Amino acid sequence: MFLELLTFASLLLLPILFFLFKFSSHPNPKTSNLPKSYPIIGSFPSLYKNHRRRLQWFTDLLRASPTNTFTLHHSLGRHWVVTANPTVVQHILKTNFPNYQKGEASRSTLADLLGDGIFNVDGENWKFQRQVSSHEFNTKSLRKFVEQVVDTELSDRLIPILSASAANNSVLDFQDILQRFAFDNICRIAFGYDPDYLLPSLPEAKFAVAFDDAVQISSERFGLPHPVWKLKRALGIGSEKRLRAVVSEVREFANTIVREKKQDLSEAKALESVDLLSRFLSSGHSDEKFVTDIVISFTLAGRDTTSAALTWFFWLLSQNPRVEQEILKEINDTASSESAAGGGYDEVKEMVYTHAALCESMRLYPPVPVDSKHAVNDDILPDGTKVKKGMKVTYHVYAMGRMEEIWGEHWAEYRPERWLERGEESGTHKKWKFVGRDTYSYPVFQAGPRICLGKEMAFLQMKRVVSGVLKRFKVVPREREGGDEPELLAYLTGKMKGGLPVTILERA
Repeated sequence: MFLELLTFASLLLLPILFFLFKFSSHPNPKTSNLPKSYPIIGSFPSLYKNHRRRLQWFTDLLRASPTNTFTLHHSLGRHWVVTANPTVVQHILKTNFPNYQKGEASRSTLADLLGDGIFNVDGENWKFQRQVSSHEFNTKSLRKFVEQVVDTELSDRLIPILSASAANNSVLDFQDILQRFAFDNICRIAFGYDPDYLLPSLPEAKFAVAFDDAVQISSERFGLPHPVWKLKRALGIGSEKRLRAVVSEVREFANTIVREKKQDLSEAKALESVDLLSRFLSSGHSDEKFVTDIVISFTLAGRDTTSAALTWFFWLLSQNPRVEQEILKEINDTASSESAAGGGYDEVKEMVYTHAALCESMRLYPPVPVDSKHAVNDDILPDGTKVKKGMKVTYHVYAMGRMEEIWGEHWAEYRPERWLERGEESGTHKKWKFVGRDTYSYPVFQAGPRICLGKEMAFLQMKRVVSGVLKRFKVVPREREGGDEPELLAYLTGKMKGGLPVTILERA
């Protein structure tokens, strides 16, 4: 009741403040494209007005800025730097890396869900987790991941489900299917545990529902002043009441995995197959909460990012049949005749055009649309923007994929060829050669010391799925109401609003 009264009072107060200070703002001509800032409430009216389209709104503001960077006056005197400038991105992610950390504000916001996992810590704790994790991404582990985990999940689970759907002419939510696929994959390779989430019955796993809710509510905290969500948490009301319940379910699931792995290690069952979880438990850091935090962080990374990337990829293919035909040609040219579902480890590594098509889809719809750091000390960015200690600095990955300065005047087109050039002769034609962009112009996998360890693993998994699915099936999205383009929801990772309903057609 108290919070409802507080909210009602705030709603009454904000319009008064808005009109009271309407004429007290003196915008700088250099930043006249920015929303007006008022005493106390800053640019809150504009932030609230555009909160449902913040990705595109920020993109428009960044395009209008001469340096593709702007400083927004938030409420209560807070300032927030947002950039789509590769030089600035390089500065915060590499050149002056020690000065830009997750920061206490971000850590506390995500602490209930991620705890002290690798994506929510700095300093020695982060270095230790990264060092131990790095052993999981060598060539031997990657080959094992594709040939023993992804291949079996594809041939034994995903392909049969798609075949049944094609036979029955049923509608599938392909985003849900891909999340289930990715969840089974990350659990098997990282924890040596099979959750059996991608079964023909498509079981409703309490953990998966709880995990989705926990990610969404934790993400929404960033849009609220700290005192607001902390008060709601203390009172146990509203979304914070729900967050407490779902985080409890997530942690119980992760705890179960940790306990079972400890039991296996004590009985020497896991000596032949050393997975990520075994490495941490054998490293001397076997505190249950700490290892549980690690399990949750890698579940987020392995389940949500690759499934999000693939969801948007398959939708883009449906809009660009020319690209789909080029990928099919590559699949037929490279896939092993021994593999009914498509190429194995060596074959998918050779799928250059498919690799480019995936890069292009993630340019337009990055799995992590925005990421932020907090300044440890005062600084001046390469474009002259002043940063004060404690200020949040966001690099806007979604906007960077839409910058003409980076991608040229045809940035809006889905063109895998922008990543390719013709290489050496092969038979009667020249083969494609992949030409990557620097990681500061394309920070989809972050950049600098924090660059994603699982980047190559993600590409191998995605190319294996693309090869296996497209060789057998055509994925046809259902037309949305009004024929609108799907909406990207930016939580900790980017999801397609309403899922991706599709029908599956068998190829002749």
